Amino acid sequence: MPGGPTVTRLGSGGPWEARYGYSRVVRVGDRVLTAGCTSTVDGEVAHVGDAAAQTAQALRIALDALAEVGASVADVVRTRMYVVDRRYADEVGRAHNAVFGAVRPAATMVVVAGLLHPDHLVEVELEAYLAAA
Repeated sequence: MPGGPTVTRLGSGGPWEARYGYSRVVRVGDRVLTAGCTSTVDGEVAHVGDAAAQTAQALRIALDALAEVGASVADVVRTRMYVVDRRYADEVGRAHNAVFGAVRPAATMVVVAGLLHPDHLVEVELEAYLAAA
C-alpha cells in the first residue's frame, strides 16, 4: 500500500514454510513477529523428550530470525508458548526465564492437544517492537 510501512518477510528454509505458505519472521514498520518455532533443526526434531531443551532451541531459532531483521532479545515485548502437556509447564517456563528474565515480556503459555510433529513438546512465538531511531 502506498505510503504504508515497509514489510520484510524472511524464511529460514524450514520444511513447512514453502509447503504451508508462511514466513519465519515478518517485520512491518516497528513490529516484528515470528512464526511458531519448534526445535526442528535441519528437518529433524532436536532434543526429543526434553521440553526445556526444546524450548531453548526454539527460542534460539526465533531470536535468530528476529536478528535477521534487526531485533534483539531486549526488543521482545510478547511471547507465546504452546506445550503439549501441563507437566512441562515448569521446564518450559524456566527455559523462557533463562532467556527473558531480565526483559520480562508479556507472556502466554497454553496447553494444546498436540503440535505438528509428534516429538514436538513446545512451540514458541515472539513479538518485538523496534522504537524509531
